[in-house]
Amino acid sequence: MIQRVATFSISNRRLAILHDLCMIPVAWIGAYWLRFNLGVIPGNYLDSALGNMLIVLVFQGVVFRYFGLYRGVWRFASLPDLIRIAKAVMVGIAFSATILFITTRMDGVPRSVFPLYGLLLVSLLGGSRFIVRWSKDRGIYADNAKRVLIVGAGRAGEMLVRDLLRARDELYQPVGFVDDNKARQGREIHGVRVLGACEEIIDFADRLDINLIVLAIPSSDSANMRRVVGLCEKTGVPFRTVPPLEHLMSGQVNISELREVLIDDLLGREPISLDWNAIDQELKGKRVLVTGAGGSIGSELCRQIARLKPSHLILLDSSEFNLYSIENELLKSFPKIAITRWLNDVVDHVAIEKIFRHSKPEVVFHAAAYKHVPMLEDQIREAARNNILGTRTMAEFADRFGCEAFVMISTDKAVNPANVMGTSKRAAEIFCQNLNQRSATRFVTVRFGNVLGSAGSVVPLFRQQIESGGPITVTHREITRYFMTVQEASQLILQASVMGRGGEIFVLDMGEPIKISYLAEEMIRLSGKVPGEDIDIIYTGLRPGEKLYEELFHEKEALQSTTHEKILLARYREFEWERLNEVMDEIKLACAEYDEKQVRSLMKKLVPEWSGYRAKASHKTITIANQDEAASEVGATVLHLRR
Repeated sequence: MIQRVATFSISNRRLAILHDLCMIPVAWIGAYWLRFNLGVIPGNYLDSALGNMLIVLVFQGVVFRYFGLYRGVWRFASLPDLIRIAKAVMVGIAFSATILFITTRMDGVPRSVFPLYGLLLVSLLGGSRFIVRWSKDRGIYADNAKRVLIVGAGRAGEMLVRDLLRARDELYQPVGFVDDNKARQGREIHGVRVLGACEEIIDFADRLDINLIVLAIPSSDSANMRRVVGLCEKTGVPFRTVPPLEHLMSGQVNISELREVLIDDLLGREPISLDWNAIDQELKGKRVLVTGAGGSIGSELCRQIARLKPSHLILLDSSEFNLYSIENELLKSFPKIAITRWLNDVVDHVAIEKIFRHSKPEVVFHAAAYKHVPMLEDQIREAARNNILGTRTMAEFADRFGCEAFVMISTDKAVNPANVMGTSKRAAEIFCQNLNQRSATRFVTVRFGNVLGSAGSVVPLFRQQIESGGPITVTHREITRYFMTVQEASQLILQASVMGRGGEIFVLDMGEPIKISYLAEEMIRLSGKVPGEDIDIIYTGLRPGEKLYEELFHEKEALQSTTHEKILLARYREFEWERLNEVMDEIKLACAEYDEKQVRSLMKKLVPEWSGYRAKASHKTITIANQDEAASEVGATVLHLRR
């Protein structure tokens, strides 16, 4: 097969060379004919033309070869090919004219012949190529060709329609574009007209008998994507999208890259700009430790940091499988970076001391934490031990071993917490902020909401429920959450780590909150089913420690803007240092004695705004914030929206 393709390619190249060589005498004689007003060429001039033709043919042919006219494929001829032809013709004319002047003093060659010859030859060579391309691109479509409506007449749409016109394996017929940019409406792109605005998608899909709608708007924000997808869903026509802008690294859009619209496309946001120079200066050549390295945020942080070429990347995780997975991935993707992995728990004081003594990290990203809200409601000892005491252990060793920076990953649930998880993370924030005042290490906290598609998040859960035929379980009709992609969250964490001078709580701008009921309905529609008909949605009531909406900052923190538009700064709230350490020691003792009631009481002392606090609590007993929530709790087992 390969041999046949190679033979066919060689044959085509020989035909192209033969064609171009034949066009040289045609253009040469044609120039004389035009010079004499399309009449009979006088005998002496005709003799001169025929006598000089061999010189022109030889030199022009050599120049064609030199300029690589036969490296391109006529099937894909474009403007660069035309420019290459024009250059080759001009150089060929210069050589031919020079030789003719030297040998014949241009006897019998009118001065206008060479310009006319050049125009004719460029037209013949370029015209032939573009006729071949046009005939291929505009060839007769098969009866089963899909009629395609393209949303977006920008750069991505132009590249896509070009590839659709070339496709031979599965034929597509681009029927038209829709675009909200009025300046583009009415124009044509590769012969395909921009018919109107996106609001007319439903009308065009019906009137033009559209079989497929393609969204070529990779830079569109989530609000516009939701609007366009909503219009596409109403047509009943299948629709696909090109990858996001950051994935189109090659600068090309083709059919093979088309995919189904994902819920991430509707909830994700516009690409963010980062000060990569500052981030690079902060982390390049440094020894960087990441706790929770195998988790959703931790693993993405490792990928982002590895690209910045640290001298040593230290992975710490208590999950054997997660640690194995991220280590293998990094070793494969970044073989030149020194990587060490430690299978340890952040509360293991002896192990953490050994890690710091052995690896001597300069920067620590602390992502290790328990995050499952309902589960931690009756596992308060484990929440306090891991999230509070574990953070204290890591922070104290970072201070003791002179780390430059310690970045703690926190959560929006630490604001006015209604649950054990949020309260434990708030207590960890308080410790890091106050330790910063007494340390040369910069302690920075980064707080954000939910991460799309991460382990334990609602998106994979809903997808699993849809695949099993439903129903989808949602706790409340009005419940809302903030979302961002794991890549965006990790990059903003890196940016905040560079901006922080120590003691700050940076709050990532999460955009607008999304109703979980909308998310459930949209995921059902994207799967090709109808909410309430094919897949039911059941509202189960709020679960232990769950709020209808999340907050990103406390009213007393007085958010301030920073130099980055996506990062805000929460004001530091001081806690008396000696008393803070006393409470921490008491929590450690209560955990050692498995006194959950005392742990709960001590956490309340650290975080008095904990609204879900109840003095009485026993193992395996779930405590709910108020009677109304208790009445609505029906024992749903849906995983909570977390990273």
